[in-house]
Amino acid sequence: MSSRSFASDNNAGVHPEIIDAIRNANDGHVIAYGGDPITPRAMELFQKHFGSDVAVFFVFGGTGANVLGLKAITQPHHAIFCADTAHVNVDECGAPEKFTGCKLITIPTQDGKLRVEQIKPLLHGIGVEHHVQPRVITISQATEMGTIYTCDELKTLADFAHDNGLLLHVDGARLANAAVGLNNTFKELTTDVGVDVLSFGGTKNGMMYGEAVVFFDKTRAVDFKYIRKQGMHLPSKMRFISAQFEALLAGDLWRRGAAHANRMAQLLGSELAKVPKIKLTQPVESNGVFATIPKEYIPTLQEKYFFYVWDDAISEVRLMASFDTSEADIHDFIEFVKQIVQ
Repeated sequence: MSSRSFASDNNAGVHPEIIDAIRNANDGHVIAYGGDPITPRAMELFQKHFGSDVAVFFVFGGTGANVLGLKAITQPHHAIFCADTAHVNVDECGAPEKFTGCKLITIPTQDGKLRVEQIKPLLHGIGVEHHVQPRVITISQATEMGTIYTCDELKTLADFAHDNGLLLHVDGARLANAAVGLNNTFKELTTDVGVDVLSFGGTKNGMMYGEAVVFFDKTRAVDFKYIRKQGMHLPSKMRFISAQFEALLAGDLWRRGAAHANRMAQLLGSELAKVPKIKLTQPVESNGVFATIPKEYIPTLQEKYFFYVWDDAISEVRLMASFDTSEADIHDFIEFVKQIVQ
């Protein structure tokens, strides 16, 4: 096996406890499309973590969770506000616009976080038929820059959204990393601060595949079963997604994986910062490290430890730690960096 890369937590394998859960679910015939005995147990765990009134729907992947969750709360004449670095803007091939029909209004941000004062000037043309109508603020938690919204920041955004007739959607592909980074519960980061719709990620925290769309007001989920089916994200053998979520959420597996990834990122960031020609560009708050590396050294480093260039203009790279990143991986990488970057 080649050296573990730092390109993405998607590149990691599947946690052994998740593999065991899939294997245990692979027993005999059960009713498809969620009629199995595992799916209700997994849904109950979501209600335990997020509140008894949430509605939960399992889908295959993160893009589908984001797109379908947004589609459920918008009409094609609506506008969706997001950071210019947001996954829905950069890495979903225009799917949010194609399938919701909405206009994405992107907002430049240095740290990946949106703030009320950035959105407020964009709330114009309300009720004017010539303009798209503001409807949703969507944020990533943790952000694409590895930073984390605090509970106070989330509540400020949610209150502003609701005061202005908007809804708050959260892309929580790395929500577990954010919760661990802040030492908060999932409920404190979502239900308690006023989040309306959440895409909850499992893949980046040790699952094989599978995400969940969580509605904090069940009335907004009335038609979602049809939206999910029409959106081609209704898993027939749902028990294998449900079994993974059950393993992730029944105990502390979600926390262990995220805490380890965050801890490895902290180590990676602190060691990189000691290399004279390398400079961190963001605080290390979750499992991502952002740094500038002189451009001439990057191809050589990537040959052995693949990672992505985030911003070519300033030679900024992104390095991601995963649940299976080891201290040895990081120390070996740092030694290689020191050999090359001189």
